[in-house]
Amino acid sequence: MPPRTREGGISSAPRRRPTRSERRRRVQLREVEPAVDRDPVEHPQHDRDETEEVFEGVPGGPIDRSILRSFDNHVAAKIWLGEDRAPLKLENHGAKLQLWELDAERSRISETVHRSGLAPLTSCSHRVASRPMLSAFCERWQPETMTFHLPFGEMTITLDDVASILHISITGSMISFSQPLRVDDANALLVELLGTTDVEASREMEQCRSPSVRLLWLRDHFSTITDVSSDDDIEFATRAFLIHLVGCTLFADKSATSVAVVYLELFRDLSMVGSYAWGAACLAYLYRQLTTTTRFEVRQLGGYLTLLQAWIYEHFPEMFSSPDLSYTES
Repeated sequence: MPPRTREGGISSAPRRRPTRSERRRRVQLREVEPAVDRDPVEHPQHDRDETEEVFEGVPGGPIDRSILRSFDNHVAAKIWLGEDRAPLKLENHGAKLQLWELDAERSRISETVHRSGLAPLTSCSHRVASRPMLSAFCERWQPETMTFHLPFGEMTITLDDVASILHISITGSMISFSQPLRVDDANALLVELLGTTDVEASREMEQCRSPSVRLLWLRDHFSTITDVSSDDDIEFATRAFLIHLVGCTLFADKSATSVAVVYLELFRDLSMVGSYAWGAACLAYLYRQLTTTTRFEVRQLGGYLTLLQAWIYEHFPEMFSSPDLSYTES
């Protein structure tokens, strides 16, 4: 490209390098040339506090709150500000499982439960859960990372932990429901899959004030079914036992007395119950419950507390307290 002049035109002569004497004269001219402000326009100085959001760290919490965005409403933040929360109310149904046991007179129901892969849940549940310990771990749970933020780093419950502690399947078909179950649909499920009358189903859900049934209602209506009963009654009782089982363990909610009817759909075909990834569903449900309890105003913890408590004892054995069997009162 041909060289251009300062005025923007095309120079006809080739550009010549300045000699040493010419460069020396230019330097001398620059030294005597008075300084001229070529940009007299003053630019306004913006205050950093007005244009940028400055995040301040929380004592004992995240340094940058823009990463853990929900920490302002976290129970840990309230505690650092001097607001304490009492230990959570725990919904643990370990004792209820012993109210409906499968003995030799109910071997046909027991065989189906063993084929479902859920039989280990009948014997691994803790009857008592530690309120102070579980409440303390809930205060360490962070919803954004799904981990416990501990003084030495982060830890979380994994699928491998679920398989090792509960001995149920973590692979298979995923458990999901496209939409909430309406009361009319729940009524139809109870009639079809449990053999109840329409009036009985409606009355039970009216008492629960939701598409749910009480655990006590399931035991009263189906726990007396034995091997001498009809095939239909045994099938109804098997479904009732299984929904009672997951309602006391994997999907224990905060009602403390009932289980959602929507889970009954998973037991429509009893031969397919063992194909579901029950462990993955249990872990996802527990994650949701832990996330809910990080809000300061929440006072209850649902989910399978045996999984959470056993995981803590497995990784923090010093927290396990065994009774002193040698103690005697004087």
